[in-house]
Amino acid sequence: MNTLSTIKGVLFDMDGVLYVGSQAIAGAVEAVGRIRASGMPCRFVTNTSTLSLASLQRKINALGFSITANEIISAPQATLLYLKNQPDPVCRLLLADDVKQDFRELRQSDTAANYIVIGDIGDAWSYTLLNEVFNRLINGAKLIAIHKNRFWQTEHGLQMDIGGFIDGLEYASGVKAMIIGKPSPDFFNIALNDMGLKADEAAMIGDDIDADVGGAQLAGLTGILVKTGKYRQSYTDASSVKPDFVIDSVADLPDVLGI
Repeated sequence: MNTLSTIKGVLFDMDGVLYVGSQAIAGAVEAVGRIRASGMPCRFVTNTSTLSLASLQRKINALGFSITANEIISAPQATLLYLKNQPDPVCRLLLADDVKQDFRELRQSDTAANYIVIGDIGDAWSYTLLNEVFNRLINGAKLIAIHKNRFWQTEHGLQMDIGGFIDGLEYASGVKAMIIGKPSPDFFNIALNDMGLKADEAAMIGDDIDADVGGAQLAGLTGILVKTGKYRQSYTDASSVKPDFVIDSVADLPDVLGI
């Protein structure tokens, strides 16, 4: 188990840790402010694929935070970076319209794509759409999943996330998805490189024991679980992941870090 004595920087999950829906978690603004005031670099990392980078920044700052765009590392932004490094990618983007704005420089096609990029599209899922994607995959397209979360916390309770659709497409087509967001080690390494820190110098705080805490631990970071957002005791008990620390809320983090 890691200790906090070597921690020089913090990665914050956003949805479920700093806010739920349009409501900031009690004490979150003050906690982030204290940690940043101490001089610790912070990055705000999220698998959220419904908002563009600009919209994410507007949303979190409207809740009282003061975060710059270059402090936010989203799974869609990491996906965009990956695709820009590929030779002549042609994409079918199953993404929210707002997020598609960040991908407008890339070539796109519904019928001739060599990359299928899947994020959160809500009620747009249908058997027809799944079958269209399945046929592109069995004809050679590659599958990129912004993330593979099982579920997420909304203001109306838990809601199924895109992981089930990704699993179904993988099973039917025999094509394994490339997972860009948490818990991919590459995603955490992007954040570490951006902060100029080694893995054992950073802590990840999240409400998802698998994607946030487990992913961070596999990448060598300290994993801190909060009891807000999608946290459920029964799910935690059933997980093979053992957090380095469990705290009630992000509001407690500065005291835990000794700040």
